[in-house]
Amino acid sequence: MTERRTQAEQAGAALAGSRAPHRPVLVIDFGAQYAQLIARRIRESRVYSEIVPHDTPVAEIAARDPIGIVLSGGPASIYERGAPSVDPELFALGVPVLGICYGMQAMAAALGGEVGNTGLGEFGKTPVSLAEGSLLFGDIAAEQSCWMSHRDSVVRTPPGFTVTAVTQTTTIAAMEDRERGFFAVQFHPEVAHTPHGTEMLAQFVLEACQAPPTWTPLQFIEEQVAVIREQVGDDQVICALSGGVDSAVAALLVHKAVGDQLTCVFVDHGLLRKDEAEQVVEAFEEHFHVPLVHVQAQDRFLDKLAGVSDPETKRRIIGEEFIRLFEDEAQKLGDIRHLVQGTLYSDVIESGSRTAAKIKSHHNVGGLPEDMDFDLVEPLRMIFKDEVRRVGVELGLPERMVWRQPFPGPGLAIRIIGDVTRERLEVLREADAVLLEEIRRAGLYHELWQTFAVLPAIRSVGVQGDSRTYAYPIVIRAVSSEDAMTADWARLPYDLLERISSRIINEIAGVNRVALDISSKPPATIEWE
Repeated sequence: MTERRTQAEQAGAALAGSRAPHRPVLVIDFGAQYAQLIARRIRESRVYSEIVPHDTPVAEIAARDPIGIVLSGGPASIYERGAPSVDPELFALGVPVLGICYGMQAMAAALGGEVGNTGLGEFGKTPVSLAEGSLLFGDIAAEQSCWMSHRDSVVRTPPGFTVTAVTQTTTIAAMEDRERGFFAVQFHPEVAHTPHGTEMLAQFVLEACQAPPTWTPLQFIEEQVAVIREQVGDDQVICALSGGVDSAVAALLVHKAVGDQLTCVFVDHGLLRKDEAEQVVEAFEEHFHVPLVHVQAQDRFLDKLAGVSDPETKRRIIGEEFIRLFEDEAQKLGDIRHLVQGTLYSDVIESGSRTAAKIKSHHNVGGLPEDMDFDLVEPLRMIFKDEVRRVGVELGLPERMVWRQPFPGPGLAIRIIGDVTRERLEVLREADAVLLEEIRRAGLYHELWQTFAVLPAIRSVGVQGDSRTYAYPIVIRAVSSEDAMTADWARLPYDLLERISSRIINEIAGVNRVALDISSKPPATIEWE
């Protein structure tokens, strides 16, 4: 092995290596709930965007050579003690700037305008009248519904600005200084509740910034292949393949770059959904011809889980066993220098924008320890989940793997509420398969964030065939969400629910009752454990 590198050094090198050669639109984050969404919406216009903390020095921002800058919203009032502000030098960089909500107010304050609390806050969907001739609004109809969330407002524009939108209570709902390339809106164009918001952001990046729309999956693949080859050289690489889309796409990118220098290790812990292990093996061995070590460890994991009902203990056992097995297989393969991980940009952001070198353990594939003696290869480190899926499509990953709904690392073990036994696993696996089959048949699979079955380890009385039964209930969990931070329970059609319930009870021995979880997040979580 090479000399051990610190986690910060590993992550810093991966971050530098993953950065695409595009002039970015930088989103300066003032603590916004929607900062990630702003960057994602900009990328939908095929323009590269990144998020940086609000206290990033202007010199550091200038060194990144941005093609545009967005000032995000935020929870503070600019008059609060310690509230973040904008360094006026930012506006001397000669690049277009867009302020959103708090970002608009911070822009106004920095450039000589005035912000005040009028006592007339606006929250939720709000009618907005757009002025003609605004570059930001282009050909969008003058009367719009936009999402507002503010109490403070700009009450006097800075010199050079024109008012470009108003509401019934806000006299300056948007403003722009077209000559200097400064634009601002009090509402949130990044959220779905502003129907034409994505078009407004596109106007900013494509027209105001004149950014070339070159951020595409194919371009990303070509760039990452070159980066990976430079990082890996002639060394061997190992990847812990989970079967999820992140690790699968990362593995395919690395294989495209270095071929058989990559070996994937797929640890089958017996806690996957029906036929998933076979699908992973078939895709990588037979379709992509990627060297794959398939570790059959079902009995080992189930023996360790015997009699364990506490969810955190289950997670620890599964994570520990995965680590030990992975280390054993890595040792058998010899002098492996590099480890592929499916770390995403959202993982980096959640770990802390300022300290992006920090990699949370739950971001590591399979819960790998932070002190393993590898250099990290993280080709997905600067893209979001939806972009990963598009890259997967471009690489030819099977549809069922590309669009697989999120699945927890501990698998079905944390969807059995109680002890994990072979009998309960088989009942849950079959019930889950029926549920997903019907959801797919109804055309709802891609519309839902997650759909799965839960088996509480209790029994209830039922009647089947004129006989009393004492069997398990199955709980259906289906939610809609954009990012899993919040989620709403899905209003599945009654006839679909009836069909799912009938099939599960009739086809799966040991089940006599089906229930529907109608809890949202918060207060509930998506998973039960």
